[in-house]
Amino acid sequence: MHNAKELTVAYIGGGSRGWAWGFMTDLAMDPDLCGLVRLYDIDRDAAERNRIIGEKISARPEAVSRWRYEVSNSLEEALTGADFVVISILPATFEEMRSDVHLPERVGVFQPVGDTVGAGGFMRAMRTIPMYVTIAEAIRDYSPDAWVINYTNPMSLCVRTLYKVFPGIHAFGCCHEVFGTQKLLCSMLETEEGVPGVRRQDLRTTVTGINHFTWITEASWGDVDLMPLYARFADKYAESGYEQGQDNNWMNSHFGCAHRVKFDLFRRYGAIAAAGDRHLAEFVAPWYTKDPETVHSWKFSLTPVSWRMEDLKNRLARSERLVSGAEEPSLAGSGEEGHLLLKALLGLGDLVSNVNIPNRGQIPDLPMDAVVETNALFTRGRIEPLFAGAMPSSVRPLVARHVLNQENTLTAALECDRKLGFTTFMNDPQLAAVSPAEGEKLFCDMLENQRSYLPAGWF
Repeated sequence: MHNAKELTVAYIGGGSRGWAWGFMTDLAMDPDLCGLVRLYDIDRDAAERNRIIGEKISARPEAVSRWRYEVSNSLEEALTGADFVVISILPATFEEMRSDVHLPERVGVFQPVGDTVGAGGFMRAMRTIPMYVTIAEAIRDYSPDAWVINYTNPMSLCVRTLYKVFPGIHAFGCCHEVFGTQKLLCSMLETEEGVPGVRRQDLRTTVTGINHFTWITEASWGDVDLMPLYARFADKYAESGYEQGQDNNWMNSHFGCAHRVKFDLFRRYGAIAAAGDRHLAEFVAPWYTKDPETVHSWKFSLTPVSWRMEDLKNRLARSERLVSGAEEPSLAGSGEEGHLLLKALLGLGDLVSNVNIPNRGQIPDLPMDAVVETNALFTRGRIEPLFAGAMPSSVRPLVARHVLNQENTLTAALECDRKLGFTTFMNDPQLAAVSPAEGEKLFCDMLENQRSYLPAGWF
């Protein structure tokens, strides 16, 4: 057995109450890696608590590798000499998110998530992009050779901003939404075909599209083509939804769904929509989100910001219990692939996974440099995007519209361009039924609601 590789990881957003704990656990349970994690967060107290929790996780007798945790006072301190950088921030507060998600309801726009596209996604991007300009400049200045993993939404625009500001950056974005659809295919094999025990890693899937609006155009298990099986599956459960093998029932979970949106999109377009229904529904006209009753009929949920605030309270309470020792940290893996991707980049085992990186031709009929989500091979010192081929002609217009909107969103944010911002905001399919006058009032009110997080050039 080789000696564990000693690393320095900078964690930006080091007070994170979900991602950070999972990442720390994955590190502690991996014998091939050890080292130092520097936590940097604008909420220093949250980062201090995570330092204590990280040390407790690492000190558990079951932990197989040892990590040290320290809190950094600045981006410079966190980044200098880092081998890897993880970014997982909440841009602004839940008050701004409440405006993102709920203000558009006054013009009849209902958003299940509101963090990627639509009115909410646009506004979140306006305040996130300036933060990412700062982070990208700091990485360029203090750790230009580090590998950078982004977990923050809006994923595509966060990664796009990093490359726009520092073209030489080695950054990629990770998202687990595709994993859920791969697990659905495994569940289909078990319940419909009588083949139990297939893991999502056993499947071969061709992934294409953009984050939260990804599509699987080919899927196989061994020599079995899963596409005709999925066609039968989608037809069978199109009306009722499919709820076997569910991690969580859509009725009592804001994140669960019965996959009716996926099945409907497959039957319309012939490719497997590969994200949670609540994300997918936001990329098309309001077929699935016309009003709360329509959402309910499609068997998924609107996630109110009040629920997120309550969830944060619970996480804070858990954080206190973990810090005080009233609760022992769990050492169950997170199910994410972040630490495995680190290992692959270090040469400790190649891995193919879906990843968000600039288009270098892996999707030849989408614009170059736009951030797309496809499979890529992670191997020592490099990421090789895997050719996904041309997008299905049925799906391409849906995806290309969002790619072009995201490019304009980036330009509007960097230049504080109200005119371009407003036309881009209104060009989202979710806003198709909103009049320009109503839309302009909404746009101005939503910008005003996050004034303290926007560059002065907007006002």
